[in-house]
Amino acid sequence: MYGFRKPFTAGAYLDPATGISLKSWLVTTQVLGYMLSKFIGIRVIAEMRPERRAGMLLALIGIAEISLLLFAVTPAPYNIAWLFFNGLPLGMVFGLVLGFLEGRRQTEAFVAGLCASFILADGVTKSVGAELLRLGVAEGWMPFVAGLVFLLPLVGFVWMLSRIPAPNALDIQARSARSPMTRGERVAFIKRHGLGLAAITLAYLLVTVLRSLRADFAPEIWAALGSTMNPGVFTRSELMVALGVVVTNGLVVLIRDNRRAFFTALTLSIGGLTLAALAVIALRLGQVSGFQFMVLLGLGMYVPYVAVHTTVFERLIALTRDRGNIGYLMYLADAFGYLGYVAVMLGKQIWPVKAGFLDFFTTLTLWAAGASILSIGSAMVFFRRVRSFSPKLPDSSA
Repeated sequence: MYGFRKPFTAGAYLDPATGISLKSWLVTTQVLGYMLSKFIGIRVIAEMRPERRAGMLLALIGIAEISLLLFAVTPAPYNIAWLFFNGLPLGMVFGLVLGFLEGRRQTEAFVAGLCASFILADGVTKSVGAELLRLGVAEGWMPFVAGLVFLLPLVGFVWMLSRIPAPNALDIQARSARSPMTRGERVAFIKRHGLGLAAITLAYLLVTVLRSLRADFAPEIWAALGSTMNPGVFTRSELMVALGVVVTNGLVVLIRDNRRAFFTALTLSIGGLTLAALAVIALRLGQVSGFQFMVLLGLGMYVPYVAVHTTVFERLIALTRDRGNIGYLMYLADAFGYLGYVAVMLGKQIWPVKAGFLDFFTTLTLWAAGASILSIGSAMVFFRRVRSFSPKLPDSSA
């Protein structure tokens, strides 16, 4: 999916009339579509039946690629609008894929791998976009051509997803059955756990803003750090981040007790946010290189971001035994996360950053990390009251 969403960020997109970069408007427009998709997905993903997932995935990707074709053939700056229609379908892709993996004893390991793939994909797809530009592909056509590069693999991998068997009896005993949710069931879940979910969502919103700024403006951040740019630098940094994050979050699968795993994930999130803040302080003190800063910052941001995907909501449902699915909770958090990012991007357009982008970004990181730590701490206090349901599994389930 990232092959249809991210390669365009490798370009500069100068307005032919004024010579001013349109990239911020392109990013903002795409994220508006992506954000709206998350709000639509709160209902669509929560109610999605398993047999419809594969067909829906292919349809959404097809709409996104057609939008990139229209982006290529429409003159700038009018082509900006097509990125809204590119982001609109893509926001629901992750929830559909997540539906194949939740509710299993190995869910954390599976979803950690899935999250590692999108961390790495962020760098890989930018590298593909930069390489296509180097080979002479026109900037306007580059996103569409990059999508063609990823189209055949995507079809093959969607077919593979469709072959994954449903959770077995031991999975259901350990993690609870997952099922589509009606509107009444969604409202009831919020009434029971709303304050704790709000605290987690606030922290997730702030982390989403930081992660998205780091991803969408990576070329600008690298340039401000004084690092030598080449197409492979995105991939190398994100590979190190992905490896660290997948190990940290994936190992939680070894914790069989749902309550302990839930609070371990929240503790890891606080640790990651602390690392992000320390990375900024070390950069300002001249103690780390630009590459080291980007890797440490990526680890710090992605540990809590991925913990929500892999463990926090998965184990919360297993802990409470409430009827539901991860997709509903993830899309609640994602919708508000991207709403926050859109607000920051629009604010950036209306009130341009007077200081350099790096100074703006690092200052925002310090404030957001502090607020997120307090918010996660509040969630931990709230969920202490929840009684656990931790069935004893036979040894064969290990």
